Amino acid sequence: MSAAPISPPPPFVLLHGGRHGGWCWKRVAAVLRQAGHVVYTPTLTGLGERSHLLSRDIGLDIHVQDLVATFEFEDIEDAVLVAHSYGGMVASGAMERIADRVRRIVFLDAHFPRTGESHGDMVGAARAAEHAAMAERGGEGWYIPPSDASWYGVTDPDDAAWVNSHTTSQPLKTYQDPVGSTDRAWSHPGMFIECVPSSMQPHILERVRKRHAEDPALSYRLLHATHDAMVTAPEAVSELLLEAVGSE
Repeated sequence: MSAAPISPPPPFVLLHGGRHGGWCWKRVAAVLRQAGHVVYTPTLTGLGERSHLLSRDIGLDIHVQDLVATFEFEDIEDAVLVAHSYGGMVASGAMERIADRVRRIVFLDAHFPRTGESHGDMVGAARAAEHAAMAERGGEGWYIPPSDASWYGVTDPDDAAWVNSHTTSQPLKTYQDPVGSTDRAWSHPGMFIECVPSSMQPHILERVRKRHAEDPALSYRLLHATHDAMVTAPEAVSELLLEAVGSE
C-alpha cells in the first residue's frame, strides 16, 4: 500500500509597508525558503523597483489590485499572507477577493482597518496632516518623500544605509483613500504581531486585542523589535511566521 502524498509547505506572500518594496523582505524570505517554502515578495505600483511608475493617480485601489493580481497570475493557493505597516491596508482590502486562497493572514505591526477607513484614520489626524505637509514641502503636493531609516527603528549603520538607499516616495493618495470592505479580513484566521514599542496607534491595538480575546482564530504575539523588524530581527520574525503556518 503506497503512502499518502505529502502536501508541500504552504507558500508565503510577504507584503511590504509604505515607501518600502519587496526588497525589505530579503532576509526573512531567505529563512523561509531554507525551511522549504515558496516565497513571493511583490512590490506595489510606484514603489521600490517599480518607482519609475510613480504617479499622482496611484491610489489604494491600485495597490489592492496589485496584490490580487499576484495571487491570480502566480496561481497562489493556501498561502500565508503577511502584511507590514501600510501593507495591512492593502491586504485587508484584497481579502475580499483572495480570502479563499489564504490559509492565514499575518499583520506585522500593520494597520488593520475597518471598512471605509483610510491610512489617515489609522495614524490619526496629526500624523495624517504631517504626511500632507511632507508632500507639500518635498513632494510637489502629491507624493510623500522617503523618511530616514531611523523613523522605522533601523539604527545599525549598515542596515540604515541599505534601507535609505532603497526606500522611495509614495503617492499621498494611497494614504488618503478609504479602503473597501474588510469584513473577510476581520473574520479570517490570522495572527497580529505587535512590535514593542509599536508604531501602531493605541486604538488599533486595542480593537485587535479585543478580537483576540473574543476569537481564538486570531492569535496575538509581542515581538521585542523595531517597526522594521524584517530588517532588524529577521530570525525572530521568521520564527513567528513559521508558527503561523500551523497555528489553529
